[in-house]
Amino acid sequence: MSFPHSTAAAARLEVVASTGSTNADLRAHADDDRGWPHLSAILTEDQVAGRGRLDRVWTAPAGAAIALSVLLRVADVPIPQRGWIPLAAGLAMADAIAAQLPERSVGVKWPNDVLVGERKICGILAEASGSDVVIVGSGVNTRMTAEQLPVQTATSFAVEGVEADVDLLVAGYLARLDGWIARLAESGSAVASGLHDAVAARCVTLGRTVRVMLPGGDDLVGEATGLGGDGCLLVSAGGSVHRIAAGDVVHVRPA
Repeated sequence: MSFPHSTAAAARLEVVASTGSTNADLRAHADDDRGWPHLSAILTEDQVAGRGRLDRVWTAPAGAAIALSVLLRVADVPIPQRGWIPLAAGLAMADAIAAQLPERSVGVKWPNDVLVGERKICGILAEASGSDVVIVGSGVNTRMTAEQLPVQTATSFAVEGVEADVDLLVAGYLARLDGWIARLAESGSAVASGLHDAVAARCVTLGRTVRVMLPGGDDLVGEATGLGGDGCLLVSAGGSVHRIAAGDVVHVRPA
């Protein structure tokens, strides 16, 4: 399969038949800024040792999903604003997916899972590599059948009755992500760049009752009311507003 649009959008695109982890592969090139410049990417339809948030294993049958990792060189993004990078990735991917699912409701579950309705079609994992490099990995369910879905709360383009144009999906994602990173670097602020409002508009977590499983093992249940200046989730509970920078967030369904 050829990827002319994706190749044009990326600074460098490597398409591999199979690999353990596209994030790990790309991390091995993080120090080579000439050979692997900003917006270099690795793409496969067969990732056999992928990893999600909280060290969860991410696997899919060969050909049923794409795994894509993008190398971002972010020296010009202020350190306090780098928490917005995974949110920018979620927004960019949600917009790219929505372009191919125009009749569906596509949104971002904080911080960066992409949902179609209430079901997850894409997961994203951002990892720092050194002081000024961020590698953003994403897994998108493309041709996965209903029987192959890992959980009932997942979906895919195939389950939604649409054949994904992977080339346009990847190209659209890369262009949008690059644009947001450039605006964030130029303005120095998610608010000034418009990223804050754009993420908030796509974020289906806001206004919902959520349960946050905190890193220490405690649970926090409250209403997600907004996004902080650093990208954290603001949760109102027990008369206080809590700033959630890390934690597993579950949308609580109405009784």
